[in-house]
Amino acid sequence: MNLKISSALSLLFTLVLIQKCFATESASEIAVSPLSIGEQLTFKSAVLNEKRTLNVYLPASYKKSDDKRYPVIYLLDGAIDEDFIHVSGIVQFASFPWLKFVPESIVVGIVNVDRKRDFTFESSDPLDVKEFPTSGGAASFIKFLDAEVQPLIDKQYRTNQQSTLIGQSLGGLLATKILLDSPNLFNNYLIVSPSLWWNKESLLSHPVTVSEGNLNIYIGVGGEGSTMIRLAASLSDKLNQAYKNKNATSFKYFEELNHGDALHLATYEGLKSIFSENADTEKPSE
Repeated sequence: MNLKISSALSLLFTLVLIQKCFATESASEIAVSPLSIGEQLTFKSAVLNEKRTLNVYLPASYKKSDDKRYPVIYLLDGAIDEDFIHVSGIVQFASFPWLKFVPESIVVGIVNVDRKRDFTFESSDPLDVKEFPTSGGAASFIKFLDAEVQPLIDKQYRTNQQSTLIGQSLGGLLATKILLDSPNLFNNYLIVSPSLWWNKESLLSHPVTVSEGNLNIYIGVGGEGSTMIRLAASLSDKLNQAYKNKNATSFKYFEELNHGDALHLATYEGLKSIFSENADTEKPSE
């Protein structure tokens, strides 16, 4: 073999070997560990007779203080692959000291098992029943929130009894049902793109049980077609009429957004609106 070629090959081999050793040495210096943004609670629900999971985000100061108590934001569709991460991020961002338009809060994401069952009440519309064969479980799910979820969170964490419910789409339908029937279950309601078409729009003619305590309500909807916009606006009008002496309801139309992406910006704007009204509201008694 030509001496020059042999020398070149030897040099190339040496360079490759050095590069490989350097890469191996660098890789061995990298430490990989899990990244956690919260805690997860799993328990057997006596009300629903099934295992349920809650994802919990705790603010940065939570473990640095033994006596501070925090508001709780309850999020429907609260799984990791649903809305828990991005909503927790909004809450964290909004509570940064240089912004602080939302107080540091605990976020509880309620993980779904069957949202079509849990978020809907019985419907007399054959099309609803056909497309949602497991529907009609809202009463049990509301009892689950009241009798199990909230007491568990209040026992497990340092809460200040101020609570907010966030629901979008079918979750917005459920949040509306709670607001109309049992408003004192939460202090604040953030309802986005509610599926009020359910059961032939029956909730729009449903009576309103008016809370005697302070209540803040925010309704948002994207450019989701004339029906969804009309339904959300009609709900806002209904609540404004019921709470006309309390100035409790805010409404915003996000024309540039759709049903898939309205929740994020509406949550940001909604929390800002809710907490700017009264950040220290206590949960009203029944």
